[in-house]
Order: sequence, then structure tokens, then C-alpha cells
Amino acid sequence: MSSGPPAPARALPRRELDLDELVARLRARQPRAIGQAISVVEAGGARQAELVRRIYGATGRAKVVGVTGPPGAGKSTLVDRLAAAIRAGGETVGVLCVDPSSPFTGGALLGDRIRMQERATDPGVFIRSMATRGAMGGLARATRDAADLLDAAGFDWVLIETVGVGQDEVDVVRSVDSVLVVAVPGLGDDIQAIKAGIMEIADVFVLNKADRDGAERTYRDLALVLSLSDHDESSWLPPIVRTVAARGEGIDELQAAIGRHAAWLDQDGRRGERRRRQLRLRVETILKERILAVARDEAGLDSEIARGFAARTDPYRLADRLFQGVVRAESAHAAGAERRTGEEEA
Repeated sequence: MSSGPPAPARALPRRELDLDELVARLRARQPRAIGQAISVVEAGGARQAELVRRIYGATGRAKVVGVTGPPGAGKSTLVDRLAAAIRAGGETVGVLCVDPSSPFTGGALLGDRIRMQERATDPGVFIRSMATRGAMGGLARATRDAADLLDAAGFDWVLIETVGVGQDEVDVVRSVDSVLVVAVPGLGDDIQAIKAGIMEIADVFVLNKADRDGAERTYRDLALVLSLSDHDESSWLPPIVRTVAARGEGIDELQAAIGRHAAWLDQDGRRGERRRRQLRLRVETILKERILAVARDEAGLDSEIARGFAARTDPYRLADRLFQGVVRAESAHAAGAERRTGEEEA
């Protein structure tokens, strides 16, 4: 006689991905492996760092392009058509769409991938939406690492479409080789809809939806902004490219403008200098996060702030105390590691 329904099967523990195997499949450009690798860097922690260490030597070949601008400018359609043009030329492309974080799950919205469905079935294209997770600059915290993964996977181009949130998005210029700033007529005060900081980082201006009323005025405003900036014979003057991305118009001209900027970067060591600055930013970001983590977890950040608030201690003195605590904690870690190494050798 049955004593009741069988007990539900216990879920097996999820096997942690073997990084050696994952890297091998990534280098073979297997879509599932690329997606898994990006999930690893999004999760953060030691495995993120180890994965990037293992693939970093294979990076530096891809053309990395950022696409930014105000919401409603048609960035996703532009990226989709640019990806199509790249594929028509026989090159491969990885696309990272940095979406606003979901207020419920923290995950990325899938709107960009839905709009790019036609491209998603192409084996020469990889599309991934990433959530900002509160990161500054309109970029997901792991976007730079994800771009490295696509580079190591052998994609010729990496396109990063950012959220389009405004001033803070200037951080994108430190993460890519060429920055496309997309403007569009009809967004109220036109150029004022694009913050000054974003205007300053443009390598190419894209006047999208150029068939709309007001396009000429927007073009003149962009040209005026360019005329007021400092340029000489050795500097790059951003071109203004008119497009109607929904109809595929102007995409060839846009790709040619990106190519001219790439050629300019390849002169006089400019690309190397730009990528050196990118590396410095990444290292500084990692250092800041690590110092803050030690201050929080081992130097007593919260308790020190509470005591300082009660005593009306100034923020500089509090920061000094916490920094000294960080140094002591790191010294203790280093001494412990050295002691363990000595014991193992003995």
C-alpha cells in the first residue's frame, strides 16, 4: 500500500563551471560559453578576476565602439543596422546592450535583444543585455570585462550601447576606442537634451532621424558646438553623420567615419595611449572597490561612521582613521600569508 506521494527529488548541487573548459569554449566562440563567461564576470568575485586573467592576453584586437545619446534617439536601431553593415563586410560583431536595471530583479531588460531578433540568429553576431546594477557612467560594472571576453572570443567588432542617462555617461569614453554620440531632432531643446559632458567625448556625432523636421537646426547646433571647441591640425575633429537608421540610410557613411577615426588613432601611438588610460581607470576602480571592501568588512566603516557622527568628527579625520585601519588589516593579511608560506615550505 502506498504511504503517500513520493518525496520530491532533492535538487543536485549546481556544478561550478571549470574555467579552463570555459575559456577553451569561449575561444572557439561558442555562444553558450560566451554567455556563461559574461555571467561569471557579472557575478563578480574571485572567479571574475581569474577569468579575466586567463583571457586578457588574447585581447586588444577588436574595434570597440560605444554608442550613447539621449533616450529616444534610436540607438538600438542604429546599432542593429551598424551590426548588419559589419556582417555584410564579412566581419563578426559582439553587441553589449547596457540596460537600466530592473527595479524588481536587478536584471537587464530584454528590449534591445527583442529589437535585434533578426541579428540574433546570425552565428557571426553575439548580443547580450547587461544591467547597470547601479554602476556610474551608464555602464554595467562588468561591461569592460565583458568586452574583453568578446574580444578574446575573436569578434572583430564590439559595440557597446549605453543607457543614455546623461552627464554621468561620460565614463564610456574611457572604455572604448570610438564614441558615437547620437542626436535627434525633436527632443525639446535639441542639443541641450545632450549634456555638455557627453558632447565633449564624441568621436563621431550621429544625427539620426535626419528626415524629421528640425534636422537642419540640429545639424547647425552641432556644427556650432564643434566650431567653439579647441582643435588644431593634429587633433581629431568629430564629423557629423546624418542617418535614418530605421531605413538603413547613412550607415555606410557612419561606418566610414568610424574607420577614419580608427586610422587617426593608429597614428603616433594614439590608440595605445587611449587604451593605457582605459587600463589605468580599470585598475583604479578595482583598487577603490578593494579598499572600500576592507574598510567596510575589517576596519569597521559603519561603526566608525556612527561614532564620528555622534562626536561630530570631520570626514577627513574619519577617512584617515579608516585608511589606517585598512593598512593595518592588509599588513596583517600579508604577514599571515607569509607565515603560511613558510610553514608549507618547512
